[in-house]
Amino acid sequence: MKKVLITGANGFLGANLTRELYRLGYEVKAMIRPTANLKGISDIPCEVFFGNIDNKEDVILAVAGCDVVIHAACITAQWDTTFEEYERINFTATKNIAEACIANKVERFIYVSTANTIGPGTRNNPGSELNGFTLFNANSGYINTKYLAQQYVLEQVMARGLRGIVVNPTFMIGPCDTKPSSGELILYGMKKKILFYPPGGKNFVHIQDVCKGILNAIEKGKIGECYLLAGHNLSYREFFTMLNTISGERKVMIRIPAFALKLAGIAGSLFQRLTHIPGKLTYSAAYLLSLDNYYSGKKSERELMLRYTPIEDAISGAHSWFKENNYF
Repeated sequence: MKKVLITGANGFLGANLTRELYRLGYEVKAMIRPTANLKGISDIPCEVFFGNIDNKEDVILAVAGCDVVIHAACITAQWDTTFEEYERINFTATKNIAEACIANKVERFIYVSTANTIGPGTRNNPGSELNGFTLFNANSGYINTKYLAQQYVLEQVMARGLRGIVVNPTFMIGPCDTKPSSGELILYGMKKKILFYPPGGKNFVHIQDVCKGILNAIEKGKIGECYLLAGHNLSYREFFTMLNTISGERKVMIRIPAFALKLAGIAGSLFQRLTHIPGKLTYSAAYLLSLDNYYSGKKSERELMLRYTPIEDAISGAHSWFKENNYF
């Protein structure tokens, strides 16, 4: 079987993907920061390479001898992160990895981007791979640097023969979210009598479907193409209603008006700028929470032969895992 390098192998997606690659018989090399917590992959027999993706020498050593490189590492936080940090990890590090892949002539470079580098749509007309980048107004260092990195990868495919494929997952839900990352949304919805929810919505996808999409992209993906890994479009109210049903909790749910959420976001951004004290509610976060952030996964279904799991299964699996591991 091929030897596969995964960057960010200890993260939510990385750990699930590492486990699936090992199960299928791939030889796995996990690139992880020297100070990273290995809890998510401690039970998986794989080669662990400690290094930093923003260090060219580390990246060259990590890529050497690998047939496939899956670049999943990035900074995803929407707060308490400077643009310089986003740029160094999300953009410059991607350049380092792409350069090493070209030099080593790897068979496939799978770049894990984000759905938000593609313009979202409405419930009736969800965003597809044909949409351009429209989220400049979100003023998100995360989204902007992921878009720049994605464009760099696609440019290198055309200019220098990089055998690159881009996958664009939406909001991933499922078990083994040890940090947690996207699972914070589930934890937010638990153990409350009154739940305030934002006015927008987004596309949710089972973490295992994203893993399958990436694995299928290795064999079936077309060089230079982008693939939205997009499961099911839900408003936040629909998401939390589903979570309430699964958890057996009853609560009062109150919708936050978009204007009020954005005003609070502006105040949060100003407070953070003046005091240098990080806060979770910034204008960027409020803008995205107010948005109808909907996508279609039809292309991945057609070309990567992906079949999306009911989102109830993803929420139920995540809820059970968090409960079993005493997160609430």
